[in-house]
Amino acid sequence: MDNCIFCRIVEGGIPAKIVYQDDQVLAFEDINAQAPVHILVIPKRHVAAVQDCREGDQALLGHLLLTCSKIAGMKNLAESGYRIVTNTGAESGQTVFHLHLHVLGGRHMTWPPG
Repeated sequence: MDNCIFCRIVEGGIPAKIVYQDDQVLAFEDINAQAPVHILVIPKRHVAAVQDCREGDQALLGHLLLTCSKIAGMKNLAESGYRIVTNTGAESGQTVFHLHLHVLGGRHMTWPPG
């Protein structure tokens, strides 16, 4: 999508500190980090939010989660722990309407969030 900032990052039109990518997903550092480690994992194909996924997206959704786990390992978070978050809709805090998972770690996380 032309007006989607994450699609423009995927296309290379906007620079990002990429930490991982493959044929389906891209992972990069969040410019508004909320933890010492804050990585966004996105599908390269535009999907606005979880609610826009369909039956055929099951493999992609699983791949996104496995990529989050891989990123946590790369960032040495596996032993200490990390959080994976996705927001769906404006009231949840979603500000970029391209599905993305936040991998957060490197500090103690409190509960409940938000």
